[in-house]
Amino acid sequence: MVTPHANFLNKLTRAEVEFPALCVITGNEILLVIEAHDQLSQAARNAGFTERTRLVLDSRSNWSELSTASGSGSLFGDKQLIDIALPTGKPGKTGGDALLALANRCTGKKADDVLTFLQLPKLEPTTKESKWARAIFAAATVIELADINRANLASWIGERFARQQQTVQNEGLQWLADKVEGNLLAAHQEILKLGLLYPEGEISLTQIQNAVLDVARYNVFALRDAMLSGQTYRMIKILEGLRAEGEALPLVLWAVGEEIRTLSRISFAQQNGQDRFSALKSMRIFGQREMLVNQALDRVPANQWRMAVAHAHEVDRLIKGIQVPGKLDNAWDEMARLMMRVGVSRAG
Repeated sequence: MVTPHANFLNKLTRAEVEFPALCVITGNEILLVIEAHDQLSQAARNAGFTERTRLVLDSRSNWSELSTASGSGSLFGDKQLIDIALPTGKPGKTGGDALLALANRCTGKKADDVLTFLQLPKLEPTTKESKWARAIFAAATVIELADINRANLASWIGERFARQQQTVQNEGLQWLADKVEGNLLAAHQEILKLGLLYPEGEISLTQIQNAVLDVARYNVFALRDAMLSGQTYRMIKILEGLRAEGEALPLVLWAVGEEIRTLSRISFAQQNGQDRFSALKSMRIFGQREMLVNQALDRVPANQWRMAVAHAHEVDRLIKGIQVPGKLDNAWDEMARLMMRVGVSRAG
């Protein structure tokens, strides 16, 4: 059944409801899907589903992996989470049969030892009427994430500022909504940046415009682009310049860390059968940035991205004054080492 996602996720967070055997997350806004999936995953871990099997499938995949995962059980008696992504929304005949069997297994059941997540894009009307889709939607608790249209975008941005204990007048919200052109990921990044730059309380339109437009002053985006393009000399020069000017290191880490997490997600999707073009499109990466991202993905081995994400978390701990074994004491110096992971070539 389709359920208001906010209510269901909040209840799960407060452990007020049991997990159904099957949960479906469906939507086209990649940011909202990622956030809902992260919240569900955390609630599942809290409920004891600690053994996770991740499957990214499409019409060409070996769908026997799903039945194998569903019937294998845990070697250590832990509760099992089967986490499935179907990025295309088109499983093909074999996949449709497998999903129909999954729906039959899960209908009317609570998650005892096995919990299944299924992540789908917003399905086309003809696909939604297919036999497998009707069975899945009837068997599952469905978290349907609606697109945020332009009319509602300013309000959505205002709610995000409120989470940071910040307020913005309508004029500022509308200006930022126009600037991000409906791209929720871009809006999310700007809101996080403003949270780092300004304290809790009201943020003026002038402050928003200065932060968004004055790229030369902070220059974190030039730093990011130098890292993506592999211009390591320029990258280190910009980083040292920001350090000398007294730039806030959390802002630098935000710009670099967000990019590394994005690259990691794209690389993971590729390793699991999704073509890169589709992954880039789903994350709304186009134009000049697409070219730079492709350079980084071609240069850095796929198995390095997860370690780079972990490294970014370690830099964050250093910034907070927490020592990390095997890392430099100075967070700026460790930041340079993190960026070299992405900036250097395969041979370098």
